[in-house]
Amino acid sequence: MARILVVDDSPTETEVFRSMLEKNGHEVLTAENGADGVALAKQEKPDVVLMDIVMPGLNGFQATRQLTKDAETAHIPVVIVTTKDQETDRVWGKRQGASGYLVKPVAENILLSEINSVMAG
Repeated sequence: MARILVVDDSPTETEVFRSMLEKNGHEVLTAENGADGVALAKQEKPDVVLMDIVMPGLNGFQATRQLTKDAETAHIPVVIVTTKDQETDRVWGKRQGASGYLVKPVAENILLSEINSVMAG
């Protein structure tokens, strides 16, 4: 299965994702903010990154841009997972290089389907 990095400043959200992903056989790495997420992605090279947007310091849009523009991590698909449900946010997320965009709360089957989709390219 996949190694998935969850970047979210909410411990509750992180645990919800961890629970869903681990019970489906995925390995989960976590980071509490964008800067730590970028550093961990460079170090661990996960298969997919699930990225929140609203975080202290480096936000999810900025972290996504750093990951997708860096040759070292550009191959790693980033799926933005956020409460921001505006079309402008979706468009901006895609312009930062995100491979997918999901709105919280995310149903387990939709999350897993999106992960499979971005991993397939």
